[in-house]
Amino acid sequence: MRTIVTIEARMGSSRLPGKVLEDILGKPVLEHLIDRLRRARLPDAIVVATTVNPLDDAIEALCRRIGCDYHRGSEPDITSRLIATAKASGADLIAQTTGDCPLLDPEVVDEGIRLFRDSAVDYVSNRLERSYPCGQDVQVFPLSVLERVAASTSDPNDREHGSYYIYTHPREFAMRNFLAPDGIRCPEKRWVLDYPEDLEFMRRVYGALYPANPAFTTREVLAWLRAHPEAEAINAMHPIDTTPYPHWERLPPPEEPR
Repeated sequence: MRTIVTIEARMGSSRLPGKVLEDILGKPVLEHLIDRLRRARLPDAIVVATTVNPLDDAIEALCRRIGCDYHRGSEPDITSRLIATAKASGADLIAQTTGDCPLLDPEVVDEGIRLFRDSAVDYVSNRLERSYPCGQDVQVFPLSVLERVAASTSDPNDREHGSYYIYTHPREFAMRNFLAPDGIRCPEKRWVLDYPEDLEFMRRVYGALYPANPAFTTREVLAWLRAHPEAEAINAMHPIDTTPYPHWERLPPPEEPR
């Protein structure tokens, strides 16, 4: 089963335009995320799923420069964009991520893929009940399930988020959720890039941890934040999405510490 991690990325964000190419320590946000996800052990490839909007020529140029696979598709219809990306990559299984999460830990991606492969379900995620920091999200599902979604709905609200239809229709799909292990179970934390204050927060974290260890982990971020609580105040004014979704089977945290 060929497995890809898709990174949805575009330049046309309304709240922080061009955010995925903002600079952190001399490298674009998206390049940092790609570097992190390349450390995951289970995916066969990392593929940036960007759009045909001319603004996203800059994202294509970055992918070409660093040798990362990419595919360009519909801007509003993420469902069709992911299907086209998977088909172009010869993928059977998709681990869906987004380009505004530059602290995403590759261990979380591996955990989602491993649990999907060990489970007879349609969808595995850590976001049905949040336990990881917001910005550590991964959703894993087969191309065949996404094709079922495309055949089931043409509603723009469903198709805007790719996997949205899956986790909001629990009677149609078997789903499992996995929880963060002890020590990093902190869903109240927000590590996603939506606003200028988020960018300042990311720069503070990277500036503190990246020079000594580019592969810094979630545990290391949390340890640094405990010692520097003023950093979390930078973007504390922005809300956190903690919406739970019903009718899924909870999985215990992984046995090995992350």
